[in-house]
Amino acid sequence: MWKTAHEHILKLTVYEPGKPVEELARDLGLREEEIIKLASNENPLGPSPKALEAMRRTLERSHFYPDGGGYELRGAVAHRLGLGMTRENIVLGNGSNEIIEFIGHAFFRPGDEVVVARHSFAVYKLMAQLFGAETVEVPDPGYTADLDAMLAAITPKTRTVFIANPNNPTGTMVGQEAIDRFMAKVPDHVLVVFDEAYHEFLDEKVAPDVLPYVREGRNVVVMRTFSKIMGLANLRIGYGITTPELAAVLQRTRQPFNANGIAQAGALAGLLDEEHMRKTRELTHEGREYLETAFAAIGLEYVPSVANFVLVKVGDGNAVFQAMLRKGIILRAMGSYGLPEWIRISVGTMDQNRRCIEELREVLKK
Repeated sequence: MWKTAHEHILKLTVYEPGKPVEELARDLGLREEEIIKLASNENPLGPSPKALEAMRRTLERSHFYPDGGGYELRGAVAHRLGLGMTRENIVLGNGSNEIIEFIGHAFFRPGDEVVVARHSFAVYKLMAQLFGAETVEVPDPGYTADLDAMLAAITPKTRTVFIANPNNPTGTMVGQEAIDRFMAKVPDHVLVVFDEAYHEFLDEKVAPDVLPYVREGRNVVVMRTFSKIMGLANLRIGYGITTPELAAVLQRTRQPFNANGIAQAGALAGLLDEEHMRKTRELTHEGREYLETAFAAIGLEYVPSVANFVLVKVGDGNAVFQAMLRKGIILRAMGSYGLPEWIRISVGTMDQNRRCIEELREVLKK
């Protein structure tokens, strides 16, 4: 039976997540508390205490189905976004990744084209392939999306352009001027998706604002997540922001109860905990500066980042990844992104960052 599956499914490359702590502990016989995971851009502070309290309360209602429409959480997100936004603009996902799948269900057909930057989030290409669409990868000089080149790559077959901003795995950002220039010329038959999973780590003075395009009724979806700044990666909860008309289409593609009740409760409480988000930002900025300064001192090339991770060139990325694993430190090798000489290191606590650099120095000496 398996041989009769769609050919494009059989050729699909499975996404490789960061190695779990539990798996490394089993492999090397280490205690989990000895292991540092700096592979998946997770929040080292964990969830907001207010989110934890809300989730514990909701556990007692685990025998009930959740609110399938996410009424309170969608309303709270819309309120936070402000001017002109209502819950009809918000679609909840099982992680913001699921919003990409909704878009695929709604708009991708075999033979369609999806435009992405060459070194952008791998799931865009995987989702295009899942629905039989072709991915057009556009060179990204300086590891930053070239929106002018992406605009030039659009054809009548193009259905969607994905712009990760800040970009994963490079940590780079496209500014407001480039975005506005792109949006002024993008054809009406193209859906533009801005993936802003790391938006909350940006300095407000430099953070581009694409929400006006949603308010104008443009063909735009903005994706954000509770996984990063709010530390709820295990819960899988994210959302898309778009026009009510596009949101109504995407809502039709989702499974009932796709956002579980415990995740909704944690996200709602975390959304209101400004103090936890402030601490996370401060820790991230301090740790990112420390890592980049250390890389420069060691003599390693790195890509200056505005997110909660740094991409650094170490020679044989997989060899360094394996050597660091043996020391109980999980990083992310970048071979699957076409960057075999690089690794990506997430910002941890300052103690974790220091241990990572100390061990990395020893690995590189060998």
